[in-house]
Amino acid sequence: MDYNSLLTCAANAANAAGAHILDALNHPRMVAYKGRTDLVTETDRLAEQTIIQHITDAFPSHRILAEESGENEVESEFLWVIDPLDGTTNFVHGYPSFGVSIACVVNGEPVVGVVLELPSNHCYTAIKGQGAQKDGQAIHVSDTVDLSQSLLVTGFGYDHDEKWHANMDLFKAFTDITQGVRRLGAASIDLCHVASGLVDGFWELDLHPWDTAAGILMVKEAGGTVTRMDGKDYTIYDDQILAANGSIHEAMIHFTAPMIASLNSK
Repeated sequence: MDYNSLLTCAANAANAAGAHILDALNHPRMVAYKGRTDLVTETDRLAEQTIIQHITDAFPSHRILAEESGENEVESEFLWVIDPLDGTTNFVHGYPSFGVSIACVVNGEPVVGVVLELPSNHCYTAIKGQGAQKDGQAIHVSDTVDLSQSLLVTGFGYDHDEKWHANMDLFKAFTDITQGVRRLGAASIDLCHVASGLVDGFWELDLHPWDTAAGILMVKEAGGTVTRMDGKDYTIYDDQILAANGSIHEAMIHFTAPMIASLNSK
């Protein structure tokens, strides 16, 4: 399989979905709730349908896993993982950032990724072994070597449970020892910001494959390191992640690993 054809399909699908999303910003948003604060809109569903149509037209034999509609029953080594609108809450409030995330995964490993950051329309792309780009220009993780000089980003799940409280403590700890921690509300965008060197590291709990599949490829292809928060190998099915440039990654694990160990012991 030519990965470039996969990338072309993903980029076209992301741009088509992005056009629907940006158009919807000019109209009232019809909001439903998957949880007390977990929002979904008709725009999510329309964007997802648009993406799925592009993929099935080009690759009808491929599997698809999408946030809103789940996984189809096709048997294939190629799995498309789709978040049609990452950062729905931001979108509903008209607050950047939000975006579209599409990855093609083979044997559990992303080989192609596209993240369209909205409303800026920055397009991040990556092919395994070929580097990562932002708007057609090569990107690389930051060269920050000291955690005290770093800027980090994180996110919080919708359930204010034990993990949420533990992560809040970690947020306080990193805020105290770095130059700051940001919380944007869209994991795929956070990962792209690590890949492009806008921030130096990212961690989060309570994630799903569609949150990270494209973004982790960006980070890896941009020279960064991606693991679980306890330092173990990361897969798209893990619900915890640590992504950073190679220099501060190990220093972050000194803080994140004990938190995971504490949670696992309870």
